[in-house]
Amino acid sequence: MRVGMAGLAGVATAALLAAAGMSSLGATQAAATACTAGTSTDFNGDSVVDTVIADPDATVGGAKGAGLVRVVLGGGKGVFEISQATSGMNATPEAGDHFGFSRTSYDADGDGCSDLVVGAPHEDVTKDGADLIDAGAMYVIHGTPTGIGTGSTIENYSQSGLDSSTTTEAYDWFGYAVKAGETSTGAPYLAVGVPGENVTSGGKTYADAGCVHYIQGSTKTTVNQDDTGVPGVVEAYDRFGYSLAGTNRYFAVGVPGEAIDNAKFAGGVTVFNHTIAGGVPTALVGIDQDATGITGTAEAGDGFGTSVSMTSYRPSDQTYNSDVLLAVGTPGEDIGTVADAGGAAVVRIQPSGAYTEVTAIDAGIADVEGDPVAGDFLGQRVTIANTDTSVVTSTNTVRLAVGIPGKDTGSVKDAGAVQIFRPLAAIGAADKLLTRGSGLPGTATARDYNGIALTSGASNLYVGVPYSKASTTPKGVLYAISWTDIDGTTSTGTTTYQPGSGGLPDVGVAFGTVG
Repeated sequence: MRVGMAGLAGVATAALLAAAGMSSLGATQAAATACTAGTSTDFNGDSVVDTVIADPDATVGGAKGAGLVRVVLGGGKGVFEISQATSGMNATPEAGDHFGFSRTSYDADGDGCSDLVVGAPHEDVTKDGADLIDAGAMYVIHGTPTGIGTGSTIENYSQSGLDSSTTTEAYDWFGYAVKAGETSTGAPYLAVGVPGENVTSGGKTYADAGCVHYIQGSTKTTVNQDDTGVPGVVEAYDRFGYSLAGTNRYFAVGVPGEAIDNAKFAGGVTVFNHTIAGGVPTALVGIDQDATGITGTAEAGDGFGTSVSMTSYRPSDQTYNSDVLLAVGTPGEDIGTVADAGGAAVVRIQPSGAYTEVTAIDAGIADVEGDPVAGDFLGQRVTIANTDTSVVTSTNTVRLAVGIPGKDTGSVKDAGAVQIFRPLAAIGAADKLLTRGSGLPGTATARDYNGIALTSGASNLYVGVPYSKASTTPKGVLYAISWTDIDGTTSTGTTTYQPGSGGLPDVGVAFGTVG
């Protein structure tokens, strides 16, 4: 696909909105009759949770790696396919676009139906007749009472199409990460990571320093490490915006390329709240492995912040979720002399920016399953969930899932695993290890890399195995399992999504990409 610099829209109305910027994303409309806004991922507005499953490596119209997304409506109301070939997209699938590489959802227009945001960070963008390779693109597909995709209002954005004060350039990777939601005041927000952005500071340009586009209601801005109050120093290859996470009060930006002292690619994370001050979101704190109270030492190649996840936290002295728990993955962490065994940490952030490490996890710690093994990459993906935000947060309400995609299962190399923790409890208390054939359906096969795709909500954990090599799931698979089933208090069973069943077309390359 080639997307123009003005930010093309799929229909005439959306084209007008895109020409004016991102006003459509913060506009408030009368709620559609059939949309009740009952859940945060509810594209047809019927108060039933819908499931988004990407296949960014899918072949579309003969273009390998063009990518697509499938939306499975809850309650058996149908499966919808969205790609750059979707009617109204005004785009063309091309090899290596990777549409669906990143995904998020929120009610951008206030009509009660969730809207889907999809990133295609390897999209080539045409400018002045030249192709800007891997500049990246982002799409907003609006939900409707009858579903999503064909018939939806669709907005297409390049980087400068989203914000005319910025410049679209080759290898920016605009849309590499996306995160959306609603602030505590009810305003919709959207953050878009551009980790390949070159940033000029002090008259010098730093390649791949990275930035984040941030939209809240009708306000749109960008933020990077050269902005006043933002922790860190602009450096080449920081990749600020590589990963994103957020809640209604905070959002976090992963900076896995951050150099700490002389340790290149040691990594860091910056936490913001949603208050706009001085034209940018308010930065609260920067965290890395050399920060006071954080376990470990910042070392070259650690990649602290490669993955991040957030969930709300209510202290015992508050009547609301004033704080947040931040989970951080460090897949390149060496444990002793064991290279890339990986690690993860959970940090509590308070409104002031004060932070406390709640737990640190790696396979060298007693009671963590197994021993450190080179190339396990524990922490390549993390997801944290508060199962009940209506009560004071406790050891019983918070779950952490950590992906270990390089872990061997018995003699099966790189089959992968997912380890479940209660991060507010002692390590080893009710921990679980999920592998295919033990805790998850299927059979573990070599190079499945189970644990490379994770996401979660208050009720369910979603484990994708997009690179499954098993004969029964060669096109990829996604498992949805309730936290209570993992706890052993219920036995409702795992829901399996795979091509060829449940109304899903029997095609796919990396089906099951989530997180």
